[in-house]
Amino acid sequence: MYQKGVKHLCDNYGVTQVPNKYILPEPERPHDLDTTNGCIDLPVIDFAQLQGADRPQVLASLSKACQEFGFFQLINHGVDNEAIGKMIHVSKSFFELPFEERRRYMSPDLYAPVRCGTSFNQNKDGVFCWRDFLKLSCHPIQDFASFWPSSPLELREAVGEYSTRTRHLYKSVMEAILETLEVTNEKAIMEEGNQLMMVNYYPACPQPQLTLGLPPHSDYGLLTLLLQDQVEGLQIQHNHKWFTVKPIPNSFVVNIGDQFEIFSNGRYKSVVHRVAVNSMSSRLSVASLHSLSVNRNVTPYPKLINDSNPRLYQDTNFADFLNYLSSSDFKCKRFLESRKLQY
Repeated sequence: MYQKGVKHLCDNYGVTQVPNKYILPEPERPHDLDTTNGCIDLPVIDFAQLQGADRPQVLASLSKACQEFGFFQLINHGVDNEAIGKMIHVSKSFFELPFEERRRYMSPDLYAPVRCGTSFNQNKDGVFCWRDFLKLSCHPIQDFASFWPSSPLELREAVGEYSTRTRHLYKSVMEAILETLEVTNEKAIMEEGNQLMMVNYYPACPQPQLTLGLPPHSDYGLLTLLLQDQVEGLQIQHNHKWFTVKPIPNSFVVNIGDQFEIFSNGRYKSVVHRVAVNSMSSRLSVASLHSLSVNRNVTPYPKLINDSNPRLYQDTNFADFLNYLSSSDFKCKRFLESRKLQY
């Protein structure tokens, strides 16, 4: 039976307390929300400077960001404000649709080209997340656009333009990241693979200390470009503490995924992050998720393996990731740890 969603719950039942099915076990609750370590100063990469004479210095900063944080903020990225504004608008409008309209796209199938829901990916203890989502397959765009919701009316046009622009941006950013590793001729990472658009809606929560919008996790793919509104919520784990990522207007938060940590043989880090909710405001984010195709193996790049840097990871693919999600490993360790070679 499908859950009708957190927004439906809040809109129709006047929720003043978090229902039991959303309450995390005591050790997993975000107890540090009231004693936060503050906002983390992530490296800021100016994309415009990557195109000019300052490219060597910016590449050095990019390499350091990928090694030390696994995250950075990208400004002057070239995705125009109109395309961003339209994407935010249709995303909000979708979640305002009646439940019966959104229900048409609910499916437990992880391979479905369009998937709407609330907490199909509940955490290991069966607790639901305080979020609703819309997932759209976007590449190749001609294969998927006809599956996207036809309501709101502007959605297909807005998603088409936004996904095209973010894919071009992804290729430029990935080209720069590969350059920092002195990797060339990686067509599979640059040109092929998947692009998923994950739109996340986090309603205001009456007891944010009891639940999370998303539990601690790392992204499976190569690279994620996250667009967020100006409501704080994204937190990353750094030096074993949780820090909030303060939104920068008109920027993307970019992070390394598990696939790229494996490809870089551990040089660049896929970092654990989570989403906190708050009692005052809802929050919207749009994640453009880029990964290799589902049946393609990711393997450490041979030139990044040597006597002082032995191979750290097994080859892996999306099927391995799905098996991990249904295994006992999911209950005790991260996917990356399950792929590490033992010496």
